Amino acid sequence: MLDITLIRDNPEAVKEGLTKKNADPKLVDKFLRLDEEWRSKTSALDQLKAEQNTLSKELATNRSEDLLTRATLLKKRVAEVSEEQDTIAVKRTEILRKMPNLPASDVRAGKDDSENQVLRTEGKIPAFSFPAKDYLAIGEALDIIDTERAGKVSGSRFGYLKGDGALLEFALIQYVIATLTPKGFRPVVPPVMIKPEIMAAMGYMDEHSDEIYQLKDDELVLVGTSEQSVGSMHAEETLPAESLPLRYVAFSTCFRREAGSYGKDTRGILRVHQFDKLEMFSFAPADASAKEHEFLLACEEELLGGLGIPYQVIDICSGDLGTPAAKKWDLEAWVPSEGKYRETHSTSNCTDFQARRLNIGWKNPETKKREIIHTLNGTAFAIGRTIIAILENFQNADGTVTIPEPLRPFMMGKKVLGEVPAPKSKAKKG
Repeated sequence: MLDITLIRDNPEAVKEGLTKKNADPKLVDKFLRLDEEWRSKTSALDQLKAEQNTLSKELATNRSEDLLTRATLLKKRVAEVSEEQDTIAVKRTEILRKMPNLPASDVRAGKDDSENQVLRTEGKIPAFSFPAKDYLAIGEALDIIDTERAGKVSGSRFGYLKGDGALLEFALIQYVIATLTPKGFRPVVPPVMIKPEIMAAMGYMDEHSDEIYQLKDDELVLVGTSEQSVGSMHAEETLPAESLPLRYVAFSTCFRREAGSYGKDTRGILRVHQFDKLEMFSFAPADASAKEHEFLLACEEELLGGLGIPYQVIDICSGDLGTPAAKKWDLEAWVPSEGKYRETHSTSNCTDFQARRLNIGWKNPETKKREIIHTLNGTAFAIGRTIIAILENFQNADGTVTIPEPLRPFMMGKKVLGEVPAPKSKAKKG
């Protein structure tokens, strides 16, 4: 949610920011009209309550019929104005919630993802001396990915990870925890069902509502990323300055309806309804959030680059930023079977947009005042997409897959997926 004072004091700047994010700048004028009405009603209500206080003092010594009648009429008028104020406040809040976060000053203007920019490319694209297979062919041949049986059980866009595929997921989890905990990240396994108002406060109920699984009988929704659960964990709290930046790395199953997506991506485990993910989340003061955002990007690059997977860093333009994000970078991993890079990571600085809705602050020791905190998120690993990148980039001519070295300590001694163990030699008699 945007700062009301910012809208009042800098309406043209807010309009410009909304336009850059493809939002309606007329929302500002609508808000200001309602805000003026609300302020007028507030002033009138304050005046009426002051009259009530004065009248109460008079009634303490003089309970004449005239004063009692005035008191009754005044009470009725206070109730009427208060109701009018509440009605306007609801409408004002509705308009305010339609406004996305404003893009940061250094974000390039652009209408959509076609105007995103590659900042740099890292890693060496593999050159195969054999016909490379796609991940699903590899995974099915190794019997570690099974979408056929998942379809029988759950329908389309689900999959089983089996055997070494499941071990690979657990290895990725342990690799992330081993890498990030020394950097100050606290591991969390959060709830995957949250209240609709919490999801709305995180900025996902409007733009992405068609992707959310809603359990209406229980008044709960399923998270599409653990950011939505972890970011709201400190709602209505004031964080101590000495705890900042406060960093978490969360593991959760995530759920997305993937409404409107069709075609090749719906095959296999690239774009599914249920997937596991490790997510970084950070709370930082306003003057430290830009640096923290760069830190999250560096963590993502360390994790993905550490596996030896080629990738590129994408600078997201204003029109492709989600509702809560003020600035965002993506990482895209190389997918040999498609001959292109595909998104595996993103990291966003949401500034004070989410925390303002959730009333999360911190006590500034210099000013002695409570200030709204900034929230940031970044993908550690979306498990399915990372497994896709591993299978394709490290495949071998014999159908096996070389396990990236950082994962081997967590793979029960295995260095290769699909390798047939050498037969054990029999002990000689005598």
